[in-house]
Amino acid sequence: MPGPLEGIRVVDLSSMLSGPWAADILGDQGADVVKVEVPGKGDHTRALRNQRAGMSTMFLNINRSKRSLTINLKKERGRELLTELVKTADVLLQNFRPGVVDRLGIDFEAMSAINPKLIYVSISGFGEKGPYAHRRVYDPIVQALSGLTTIQAGSDSARPRLIRTVLPDKLSAVVAAQATVSALFARERTGKGQHVRLSMLDSVVSFLWASDMGGQTFHGHEVSAQEAASFIDLIYQTKNGYMTVSVMSDKEWQGLCEAVGRKEWLEDPRFSTPAGRDANVNERLELTQSALLEKTTEEWLELFDEHDVPCAPALTRSQLIDHPQVVASDVLRFYHHPHAGKLRQTRTAARFEGTPPEAPRGAPLLGEHNAQILSQLGYDQSTIDALIEEGIVGSERYEEPSGIAQTG
Repeated sequence: MPGPLEGIRVVDLSSMLSGPWAADILGDQGADVVKVEVPGKGDHTRALRNQRAGMSTMFLNINRSKRSLTINLKKERGRELLTELVKTADVLLQNFRPGVVDRLGIDFEAMSAINPKLIYVSISGFGEKGPYAHRRVYDPIVQALSGLTTIQAGSDSARPRLIRTVLPDKLSAVVAAQATVSALFARERTGKGQHVRLSMLDSVVSFLWASDMGGQTFHGHEVSAQEAASFIDLIYQTKNGYMTVSVMSDKEWQGLCEAVGRKEWLEDPRFSTPAGRDANVNERLELTQSALLEKTTEEWLELFDEHDVPCAPALTRSQLIDHPQVVASDVLRFYHHPHAGKLRQTRTAARFEGTPPEAPRGAPLLGEHNAQILSQLGYDQSTIDALIEEGIVGSERYEEPSGIAQTG
């Protein structure tokens, strides 16, 4: 089956990561996603390192299940062509800096005027107003401004630290995909489209508030400086590697003490309650670390499992792909891309039992579907050739790909 979003068309004007991955999620779930790119150049991620057949791994991983159409939006005829495409669309997604779509004349007001049922999704770095609204933004900028780097550091007095993955970009993509589907659901009730706006900053601040901003939650009783929760994180060294152990309840703490052979810890009043274990976190974690040096990771995993203590090995990226739990989950699949060859990628994270999506189609070459999409809009070959000659549409020409097939 094609997936739960079959019949939904998305026009993806975005680039880099947040917008493209949001559209990728929708495409993997069955939507027809048309990625509109700059002729002869395309999305910046096409040019990143780690390539095969001229396609970077990042582009391959966040632009699946899309078709590529190259249009010069700086030319009036190119913008007219975009509006014709938008007339057939359910969703338009863009992550230009605020003001760009207004200057191009492809803002929400203009597009909704020709398609009142359109869901118009705008992703920005900081929002549409404020002193930072006009600034260029990348993931580390949002990590710093949102407070995420000081949370990662452990306290306000420690040196701020970046999370070594582009969390704001990826989180914004997930928020955008979820918000798009919510807006589509609302349209089913009202028959009307709407403008959905979100920023990377708002997405991260909302994300952090769920569990990391307790000191700023009670108005009038804010914590002026966040003290260090612990100078030790929950990754422990063992006799032959690293692992994590996390205990919350009294039962789990008891299980840990029994597993490591330190029942005397149960008599220590510092650790007799969850509040006490939190207040004396450094002492508790130091004791745990000293005990875990006595055995191998594999030995501890078995012992902790016997005592129902939450634990896991700290895997490297190469170890992850072969771990029995990851293999059992079947989240990693092999797909064959017609140009880049055999790829290991994830399936859709959510599993739809009633409308299971088909295997994702491979990320497109630049302008790969120009002729196909323009033909569907009613253009004959002579008109398409004229658009190419005028520089309205890119001159890229490709044979229709055979698609992407699951190979195991």
